[in-house]
Amino acid sequence: QVQLVESGGGSVQAGGSLRLSCAASGGAVRRYVMGWFRQAPGKDRDFVGTIRWTGYSTYLPYSVEGRFTISGDNAKNMVYLQMNSLEPEDTAVYYCAAASFGRSGYTQPSSYDYWGQGTQVTVSS
Repeated sequence: QVQLVESGGGSVQAGGSLRLSCAASGGAVRRYVMGWFRQAPGKDRDFVGTIRWTGYSTYLPYSVEGRFTISGDNAKNMVYLQMNSLEPEDTAVYYCAAASFGRSGYTQPSSYDYWGQGTQVTVSS
């Protein structure tokens, strides 16, 4: 059983930056595909990106590519989401998630086995 705890959320003005952290316990992050999602009030949970330790590859959708980056630290069992040039549309609860290997895809919440409790990010104009 993997436990995930996000931190680093907060309130910033448009154009600002935040770095979210995801601390994992009960399992090594390198054994999973780690994902970030976000959910705004009344909306679906949206894919923000993934990181895989095989080849240390990351994937982020066009909506955040160039502004957000994902990184990780195997030794600390941590995953990070660096968010720059934040926009009011980025306001949401951000979640860290872990998925087993071998899934057909990793952009849908249903692919993930473990979730953190989320951390609120609020961007004001």
